Amino acid sequence: MATAARMGRKVTVATCALNQWALDFEGNLQRILKSIEIAKHKGARYRLGPELEICGYGCWDHYYESDTLLHSLQVLAALLESPVTQDIICDVGMPIMHRNVRYNCRVIFLNGKILLIRPKMALANEGNYRELRWFTPWSRSRQTEEYFLPRMIQDLTEQESVPFGDAVLSTRDTCIGSEVCEELWTPHSPHVDMGLDGVEIFTNASGSHHVLRKAHARVDLVTTATTKNGGIYLLANQKGCDGDRLYYDGCALIAMNGGIFAQGSQFSLDDVEVLTATLDLEDVRSYRAEISSRNLASSQGPVRVPALRACPSQASRVSPYPRVKVDFALSRDEDLLEPLSEPVEWKYHSPAEEISLGPACWLWDFLRRSQQAGFFLPLSGGVDSGATACLVYSMCHQVCEAVKHGSQEVLADVRTIVNQTSYTPQDPRELCSRILTTCYMASENSSRETCNRAGDLAQQIGSHHIGLNIDPAVKAIMGIFSLVTGKSPAFSAHGGSSRESLALQNVQARVRMVIAYLFAQLSLWSRGAPGRLLVLGSANVDESLLGYLTKYDCSSADINPIGGVSKTDLRAFVQLCMERFRLPALQSILVAPATAELEPLAHGRVSQTDEVTAVAPSPCFFPHLPAAGFLHGLLSAPTSHAPSLGSRPGSPGLSAIHRGPSAFNSGRHGSDLRGAVGLREAPEDRQDGALQHVLQTPLRVEGRLHPQTASGPVHPSAPRWPTK
Repeated sequence: MATAARMGRKVTVATCALNQWALDFEGNLQRILKSIEIAKHKGARYRLGPELEICGYGCWDHYYESDTLLHSLQVLAALLESPVTQDIICDVGMPIMHRNVRYNCRVIFLNGKILLIRPKMALANEGNYRELRWFTPWSRSRQTEEYFLPRMIQDLTEQESVPFGDAVLSTRDTCIGSEVCEELWTPHSPHVDMGLDGVEIFTNASGSHHVLRKAHARVDLVTTATTKNGGIYLLANQKGCDGDRLYYDGCALIAMNGGIFAQGSQFSLDDVEVLTATLDLEDVRSYRAEISSRNLASSQGPVRVPALRACPSQASRVSPYPRVKVDFALSRDEDLLEPLSEPVEWKYHSPAEEISLGPACWLWDFLRRSQQAGFFLPLSGGVDSGATACLVYSMCHQVCEAVKHGSQEVLADVRTIVNQTSYTPQDPRELCSRILTTCYMASENSSRETCNRAGDLAQQIGSHHIGLNIDPAVKAIMGIFSLVTGKSPAFSAHGGSSRESLALQNVQARVRMVIAYLFAQLSLWSRGAPGRLLVLGSANVDESLLGYLTKYDCSSADINPIGGVSKTDLRAFVQLCMERFRLPALQSILVAPATAELEPLAHGRVSQTDEVTAVAPSPCFFPHLPAAGFLHGLLSAPTSHAPSLGSRPGSPGLSAIHRGPSAFNSGRHGSDLRGAVGLREAPEDRQDGALQHVLQTPLRVEGRLHPQTASGPVHPSAPRWPTK
């Protein structure tokens, strides 16, 4: 019995979700060290971090720069010599150049010695991912080479070379194998063969962005993997906005034998989150022993029949992995009385809750990194702008909750944003009044109803609300036209042609955009406050895909947080906000007919509705706009990787949007919750009979975060954005 007590079979492992920033090497280092420190404090002897955590995932064409590789090595050197990393196996992600080829790698080290560099074997190169642009996949399955370390690393580790390739770690008590993000999603994932070869702990370092309902697929993949083959599975992920349009949603987890034993948050403002679990290796071994089909497959030795040369997958399926021996144990000798973690049931958010939380967290990251003082939102009294306002209010709610629970990082950030060192947010409405300015831009075609709806919502969420009239500006512009041409165009209701009417409508819409940017730049100045505001757009994905928008109107903004969300999901989100945040003004917004209010009123009432304008002469088609957007996404999908129109590496290019609203339900690389940055092109102007645009593809800026903010462009090459 004494010998059994000293066997050591209970292992404590840690995974994490980190809010890493692209090219923020100093900040990324501190967050990595903090996660390792927390993991050790919780008793873990293995720590897994997200994909490319040292440099940040979204470096884009900065991966081409040698400085990115150099600074990544400098961070690795700092980790190797830090006392925090002693007595725990650390698994970190960074780019590595091997034989003049750039790889996306995991670097696994222990006590100042590098154990293995494991390059990624399956690169994500669809949807929002472009990994083949910067990296090469490692194609030599179960083979390793010598990687000769740079001198700066040799001096620290006293190692000349280390194994580089597809291998596993063999510790004194177990065997550990690595997957990297995309490899979990491939038809034949590495964990299958690793499990047959006796690997008991699988790790997956991910850079996986948020898509509505994606958490279901992610959890199913992990639980299915460990149900079929047994084993412990750790998944780490990036979280937050790392400088790209995407939001990475954490969801770190630890699973074993088909069950979940630790669940990380999907949406959080905390920069560092660490999960640990204490699990019994004997549970893995006994579980596997009962799966006879697995035992038969794993017991087959290497096949040497020449006829199988044409079927390398069969031969390689049973080939052993190279093992890197590690004189270290994840378990402790005396662990008999150590309590084990209990399984938990995964708690999912509804799609409406995901919209409430995901884009709100993304807005917070964007705001604090752009070093602006808040947001400016043209509020029309409709569902789309109302939903955008609710996202900012949800963000304020999350900020107050984080501060309430003691987050010093969030408190420091909010004090920087409001420029008040002693400020502590407690009420979301009060915080919203400081960082959100809403504006109802009336014209002679605006109704009292939309004005009241906008004002009521602004009052209930607490935003600083402005009401103004754009008629003087519109008349001045049309006066210039009449002075030059001698012509005065008229609306259709006043006897003008459809061409005249369309031009008059577009002038109103575009004047609103100019006014929005003017007030974003100077409204705080007029109130004696420092800083500028980011302009928020509010064009949903259905309208964008169908071309039902005016180019360069007030939906042309720095960021559009609902640019990837369908109208159907938006309405569900607004309903949730009405109930959860107690915003009764949203009820009248939900039941009101959608209208642009660009044509003259009829007896003081709205005469123009989107139901007629968007799809005339078939208004009955209006409820089916989301389905039409989905069909558009399917038809245009092959063009999604059109060549970049950027003029140089790293410059923002234009590529086709192909993701329809229903893609939220299925593909992991489908429509994402993101800010559609800056410029958006669409078919010329707002059109009657817009159904003709279903097969046309509007364009959006593709690439790194390049918002043309009120204060000028935020350049991605800046060494740091805000100091954290």
